[in-house]
Amino acid sequence: MQQLDDLDRRILRALQDDATLTAAQLGARVNYAAASCWRRVERMEQGGVIVSRQVVLDPKALGYEVEVSLRITLDKTQTNAFDSFIAAAREVPEVNEIQTFLGRVDVRLNVLARDMAHYQQIYRTRILNLPHIADIEALMLIANVLDREVLPL
Repeated sequence: MQQLDDLDRRILRALQDDATLTAAQLGARVNYAAASCWRRVERMEQGGVIVSRQVVLDPKALGYEVEVSLRITLDKTQTNAFDSFIAAAREVPEVNEIQTFLGRVDVRLNVLARDMAHYQQIYRTRILNLPHIADIEALMLIANVLDREVLPL
Protein backbone atom coordinates (compact mmCIF):
# COMPACT_ATOMS: atom_id res chain seq x y z
CA MET A 1 0.00 0.00 0.00
CA GLN A 2 1.33 3.38 -1.01
CA GLN A 3 1.72 6.00 1.73
CA LEU A 4 -0.43 9.07 1.05
CA ASP A 5 0.03 12.46 2.65
CA ASP A 6 -2.51 15.26 3.04
CA LEU A 7 -1.71 16.74 -0.39
CA ASP A 8 -2.18 13.34 -2.08
CA ARG A 9 -5.58 13.04 -0.41
CA ARG A 10 -6.59 16.56 -1.50
CA ILE A 11 -5.54 15.69 -5.06
CA LEU A 12 -7.54 12.44 -4.98
CA ARG A 13 -10.62 14.22 -3.60
CA ALA A 14 -10.38 16.82 -6.37
CA LEU A 15 -9.99 14.15 -9.07
CA GLN A 16 -12.89 12.11 -7.67
CA ASP A 17 -14.98 15.25 -7.92
CA ASP A 18 -13.83 16.00 -11.50
CA ALA A 19 -11.46 13.61 -13.29
CA THR A 20 -11.19 16.00 -16.26
CA LEU A 21 -9.18 18.64 -14.38
CA THR A 22 -6.07 19.84 -16.17
CA ALA A 23 -2.80 20.09 -14.26
CA ALA A 24 -3.31 23.85 -13.87
CA GLN A 25 -6.89 23.44 -12.64
CA LEU A 26 -5.86 20.69 -10.24
CA GLY A 27 -3.01 22.82 -8.86
CA ALA A 28 -5.37 25.75 -8.35
CA ARG A 29 -7.96 23.51 -6.68
CA VAL A 30 -5.49 22.09 -4.13
CA ASN A 31 -3.39 25.27 -3.88
CA TYR A 32 -0.15 23.68 -5.07
CA ALA A 33 2.14 23.93 -8.12
CA ALA A 34 0.55 22.31 -11.19
CA ALA A 35 3.69 20.39 -12.25
CA SER A 36 4.20 18.99 -8.73
CA CYS A 37 0.55 17.95 -8.55
CA TRP A 38 0.79 16.17 -11.88
CA ARG A 39 3.94 14.30 -10.81
CA ARG A 40 2.01 13.10 -7.76
CA VAL A 41 -0.91 12.00 -9.98
CA GLU A 42 1.50 10.05 -12.20
CA ARG A 43 3.13 8.47 -9.11
CA MET A 44 -0.30 7.43 -7.81
CA GLU A 45 -1.22 6.00 -11.23
CA GLN A 46 2.02 4.01 -11.39
CA GLY A 47 1.54 2.86 -7.80
CA GLY A 48 -1.97 1.60 -8.53
CA VAL A 49 -3.79 4.10 -6.30
CA ILE A 50 -5.44 5.68 -9.34
CA VAL A 51 -6.71 2.82 -11.48
CA SER A 52 -8.31 4.81 -14.30
CA ARG A 53 -10.03 8.00 -15.26
CA GLN A 54 -13.18 7.27 -17.19
CA VAL A 55 -16.52 8.50 -18.44
CA VAL A 56 -19.55 7.18 -16.50
CA LEU A 57 -22.70 6.84 -18.60
CA ASP A 58 -26.29 6.95 -17.33
CA PRO A 59 -27.98 3.73 -18.51
CA LYS A 60 -31.46 5.34 -18.35
CA ALA A 61 -30.34 8.16 -20.64
CA LEU A 62 -29.38 5.46 -23.15
CA GLY A 63 -32.73 3.67 -22.96
CA TYR A 64 -31.97 0.98 -20.36
CA GLU A 65 -34.97 1.30 -18.02
CA VAL A 66 -34.75 -2.10 -16.30
CA GLU A 67 -31.94 -3.22 -14.00
CA VAL A 68 -31.95 -6.68 -12.43
CA SER A 69 -29.50 -8.21 -9.99
CA LEU A 70 -29.21 -11.96 -10.39
CA ARG A 71 -27.86 -13.96 -7.47
CA ILE A 72 -26.60 -17.23 -8.82
CA THR A 73 -25.59 -20.43 -7.08
CA LEU A 74 -23.40 -22.65 -9.23
CA ASP A 75 -23.20 -26.43 -9.43
CA LYS A 76 -19.74 -26.64 -7.91
CA THR A 77 -19.54 -30.40 -8.43
CA GLN A 78 -18.52 -29.56 -11.99
CA THR A 79 -14.83 -28.97 -12.66
CA ASN A 80 -14.05 -25.31 -13.45
CA ALA A 81 -17.67 -24.27 -12.84
CA PHE A 82 -16.67 -20.73 -11.77
CA ASP A 83 -14.25 -20.15 -14.63
CA SER A 84 -16.52 -21.38 -17.39
CA PHE A 85 -19.57 -19.58 -15.97
CA ILE A 86 -17.73 -16.27 -15.66
CA ALA A 87 -16.21 -16.59 -19.13
CA ALA A 88 -19.66 -17.19 -20.62
CA ALA A 89 -21.30 -14.40 -18.57
CA ARG A 90 -18.69 -11.91 -19.83
CA GLU A 91 -20.01 -12.58 -23.35
CA VAL A 92 -23.52 -11.30 -22.52
CA PRO A 93 -23.45 -7.61 -23.55
CA GLU A 94 -26.25 -6.63 -21.17
CA VAL A 95 -24.30 -7.91 -18.13
CA ASN A 96 -22.49 -4.85 -16.83
CA GLU A 97 -21.22 -6.22 -13.51
CA ILE A 98 -20.04 -9.62 -12.28
CA GLN A 99 -19.14 -10.25 -8.64
CA THR A 100 -18.13 -13.48 -6.92
CA PHE A 101 -18.87 -14.33 -3.28
CA LEU A 102 -18.19 -16.85 -0.55
CA GLY A 103 -21.40 -18.28 0.87
CA ARG A 104 -24.70 -19.57 -0.47
CA VAL A 105 -24.62 -17.18 -3.43
CA ASP A 106 -21.59 -17.70 -5.67
CA VAL A 107 -22.01 -15.00 -8.30
CA ARG A 108 -24.01 -11.81 -8.76
CA LEU A 109 -24.72 -10.51 -12.24
CA ASN A 110 -26.14 -7.06 -12.89
CA VAL A 111 -28.23 -7.04 -16.07
CA LEU A 112 -29.47 -3.97 -17.96
CA ALA A 113 -32.44 -4.11 -20.34
CA ARG A 114 -34.52 -1.61 -22.30
CA ASP A 115 -37.80 -2.91 -20.86
CA MET A 116 -39.34 -6.05 -19.35
CA ALA A 117 -39.79 -7.74 -22.73
CA HIS A 118 -36.11 -7.17 -23.50
CA TYR A 119 -35.13 -8.49 -20.04
CA GLN A 120 -37.29 -11.59 -20.55
CA GLN A 121 -35.56 -12.24 -23.89
CA ILE A 122 -32.08 -11.83 -22.32
CA TYR A 123 -33.04 -14.07 -19.41
CA ARG A 124 -34.49 -16.86 -21.54
CA THR A 125 -31.95 -16.85 -24.37
CA ARG A 126 -28.70 -15.81 -22.67
CA ILE A 127 -28.81 -16.13 -18.88
CA LEU A 128 -30.50 -19.54 -18.65
CA ASN A 129 -27.98 -20.89 -21.17
CA LEU A 130 -24.99 -20.00 -18.99
CA PRO A 131 -23.19 -23.13 -17.74
CA HIS A 132 -23.33 -24.72 -14.29
CA ILE A 133 -26.30 -22.80 -12.83
CA ALA A 134 -27.90 -24.58 -9.86
CA ASP A 135 -30.16 -21.73 -8.69
CA ILE A 136 -31.02 -18.12 -9.61
CA GLU A 137 -32.67 -15.41 -7.56
CA ALA A 138 -33.68 -12.24 -9.41
CA LEU A 139 -33.95 -8.87 -7.68
CA MET A 140 -35.35 -6.00 -9.75
CA LEU A 141 -33.95 -2.59 -8.91
CA ILE A 142 -36.63 -0.12 -7.84
CA ALA A 143 -34.41 2.82 -6.84
CA ASN A 144 -30.76 3.57 -6.20
CA VAL A 145 -30.83 5.18 -2.78
CA LEU A 146 -27.03 5.54 -2.57
CA ASP A 147 -24.54 4.95 -5.36
CA ARG A 148 -21.22 6.24 -4.11
CA GLU A 149 -18.29 6.07 -6.50
CA VAL A 150 -16.26 8.34 -4.23
CA LEU A 151 -14.05 6.85 -1.51
CA PRO A 152 -13.76 8.61 1.84
CA LEU A 153 -10.31 10.23 1.94
